[in-house]
Amino acid sequence: MMKVALARSLKRSVVAVALSVAGVAIAGEIRLGGAGATFPNPLYQQWVTEYQKANPDVKIDYQSIGSGGGIKAITEKTVAFAGSDAPMNKKEIAAAGGAENLVQIPSCAGAVVPAYNLPGVTKDLNLTGELIADIYAGTVAKWNDKRIAEINAGVALPDMAITPVYRTDGSGTTFVFTNYLATQSDSFKSTIGTGKQVKWPVGQGGKGNEGVAGAISTTPGAIGYIELNYATANKIAFASVKNLEGVFVKASPKSISAAGEGAVAKLSGEVLAADIWNQPGKESYPISGFTYIIIYKDLVNLKSIEEAKALTGFLDWATGDKGQAIAEKLDYAPLSAGVQAKVKSALRTTTFGGKTLWSADDTAGASKGGKH
Repeated sequence: MMKVALARSLKRSVVAVALSVAGVAIAGEIRLGGAGATFPNPLYQQWVTEYQKANPDVKIDYQSIGSGGGIKAITEKTVAFAGSDAPMNKKEIAAAGGAENLVQIPSCAGAVVPAYNLPGVTKDLNLTGELIADIYAGTVAKWNDKRIAEINAGVALPDMAITPVYRTDGSGTTFVFTNYLATQSDSFKSTIGTGKQVKWPVGQGGKGNEGVAGAISTTPGAIGYIELNYATANKIAFASVKNLEGVFVKASPKSISAAGEGAVAKLSGEVLAADIWNQPGKESYPISGFTYIIIYKDLVNLKSIEEAKALTGFLDWATGDKGQAIAEKLDYAPLSAGVQAKVKSALRTTTFGGKTLWSADDTAGASKGGKH
């Protein structure tokens, strides 16, 4: 009996030690949650994968729920960071405690492309902003409409109904798309309007870039607005769009970067925002936009200073040279050096309980490429 009791006691001790060790391991692991825009989701997932290789104790989970959901989540402080393709508006900033309490930074630039499904048409199409606006208004309803044919000489356009596909969720992609179309059509501006969510008069909806891409792929005759990466990843054809200089330009990291070159002067403070659609320049792709990450300036919504340092370290790495090199590989336009400097400066204002998260070298502009 003594031996049995001793064995049981020893077993309990071993289990207790194991649990204690496991508890330490769990306690030492930092978990950070983010949510929001679907537009940059493929990039953010790749950033997380690469960052965690160098920082295995930091676990980051980003949920692709749409820009509107991301802003709601950061306002309610249920996530460490939010993603949004639309910068926060005055009402949203006020709901989150005011601009003095926030840091909003561009993470990269991207393009919204008019992707389409036209069986038998192998040549890339050209479209104008006015035509796209009229398609979504329902006034251009067939692919062989003479206005489409005039700018696509030599393309055998089918006598097929156009099915516009749109986002059903609150979306920064919709924000960029509708704001661009409002510059192209007064009728669109006054009837459909602009915003993260609008009432579309015709077509069918899909949730997220993923949902719209799926609907385009399975609907002959469809056209939909999706981020460039989703078009290329799903091998969906997309049109070149006529820019401000009258040139038909296909979306690419180079043509998106050309649209963002003049944005540096528009960025100031810690809540950074600039519109880069319909910009001048022969090489500029006209439906371009920054996508943003939003955090609190004083990160007391997190549990510890270690979590705050892990979050800002990840964002510093992602918006630095290593993270931006990954962006370019995935068909996102990397931030220019001038924009990167503005982002770095904004991040350096973050604190935890009033205590700085940055060393003297950090605030002088040195990039650590990891946790600081």
